[in-house]
Amino acid sequence: MPPKPKAFVLDSWAVIAYFEDEPAGGQIADLISSAHEAGIPVLMSVVNVGEVWYITAREISEGDADTIVKEISDLRIQFVDADWEVTLEAARFKSQHKMSYADCYAAALAKIKGANLITGDSEFKTVEDQLKILWV
Repeated sequence: MPPKPKAFVLDSWAVIAYFEDEPAGGQIADLISSAHEAGIPVLMSVVNVGEVWYITAREISEGDADTIVKEISDLRIQFVDADWEVTLEAARFKSQHKMSYADCYAAALAKIKGANLITGDSEFKTVEDQLKILWV
């Protein structure tokens, strides 16, 4: 049996897939539920939460964006602040790879926490040798 993950990190791609009922959404819901049942923390960088907020506000409304952030919190996903350690690691990823800066924060958080990153965003392929990625 593989070792129990220390934590899971969600990027904005995974959260948007979940809320928009995309094909991977059910798998993401199951992973979140299973993680909670096993006592495994589910984390998200505040930078990625902000990304979900601005995408929702731009495409729908600020009110809906506020609602989505509350629903993410209601799913017991822990928001992790972008302190210097995370920011420096994100900057390292950005300096070495063609990735969005927000995605670099998800990668940095996963690396620092020794967590499995949950995503379907192909942009992370450039760093999959440095992270544990759970592709959905």
